[in-house]
Amino acid sequence: IIRLFMNKSTGNLIFTLTPARSIEDIVSSHTGGKIFIITDSNCLDLCVRPLLAETPSLEKARVIVTAPGDENKNLTSLTQIWSELQSGGATRNSLVINIGGGVVTDMGGFAAATFKRGVEMVNVPTTLLSAVDAAVGGKTGINFNGFKNELGSFYPANEVVISTCWFDTLPHEELLSGYAEMLKHGLLEGDEEINMLLDYDVAEANAEKLLPLLQKSVEVKRRVVEEDPYEHGIRKALNLGHTAGHAFESLALNSGRPVPHGYAVAWGLVVDLILSHMQLKFDSMLIHRLASFVKAHYGAPAISCDDYPEIIRLMSHDKKNVTPDRIVFTLLSEPGKVEINRVATESEIKSALDIMRDLLGC
Repeated sequence: IIRLFMNKSTGNLIFTLTPARSIEDIVSSHTGGKIFIITDSNCLDLCVRPLLAETPSLEKARVIVTAPGDENKNLTSLTQIWSELQSGGATRNSLVINIGGGVVTDMGGFAAATFKRGVEMVNVPTTLLSAVDAAVGGKTGINFNGFKNELGSFYPANEVVISTCWFDTLPHEELLSGYAEMLKHGLLEGDEEINMLLDYDVAEANAEKLLPLLQKSVEVKRRVVEEDPYEHGIRKALNLGHTAGHAFESLALNSGRPVPHGYAVAWGLVVDLILSHMQLKFDSMLIHRLASFVKAHYGAPAISCDDYPEIIRLMSHDKKNVTPDRIVFTLLSEPGKVEINRVATESEIKSALDIMRDLLGC
């Protein structure tokens, strides 16, 4: 077990090949109230039941199972979790363990943050996306009225247990979804990191080969969150790709054809780099290289120019905006050189969407 750091804004990260032993240590040191595990029906048999069998201290834990998928990251599911915590006798001395992907850690984290005004929490991400993004950094929340992560809070986990052993259970689509966030971190870090990620054969990804790249990626996020835990400034860098990405994701969700979060982020990265070229002269060759990678692995969003007004409307609800009529992006002048709070006009956004559709073959 390697404990990389401890910080009130980011929690204690544990990278380990033996998650059961790590969780046993955490639970054994918990001297408070009851233990609750929050998971979804996909993770229950693949991850939670095997973990329970290997972890004696979880024998009396109450398991709360939610419906899987981002379409269920909503107030109905959150209310179910609150109700089961209440009926199970949870107190402020209880411990909540979120075991699952980003939906589970986002929603379980929000439940832990708000029940009794906050109970201790451990995140055990079982997807690459959650390990590299959702489970780390303290953001929790749910979707509301068709908008991504509209309700939430900053509430860091006390511990985050990251193990690549879970990734062998993932379909390739889920690995790709997490890899998009790693691409984002690579762009934020610099030329060497993004080139390494674009050269990596993600089609042949396995847990052992991904581990060093994953650790580098999490370290990027750790440094940014540690500097700005509540997103008053530089943490907005982590929104690279997400203004457009969340709009693509919400559009698909509202149309009844949801797409994985990482796919939407990958498309959003292309949009943001195009805007970066328009405003900051970002290298067009790297845009083409990233777009080729995204096209090969993520395809293209199912949008046309008829969708632009709705996409822009969705962007206007982005949490980074100071006012709805000034849509804010995180852009780059070059890899590793971030410009936050960049406003793009409606005309620039439409042009960027046109170019993205050309590059990705929409």
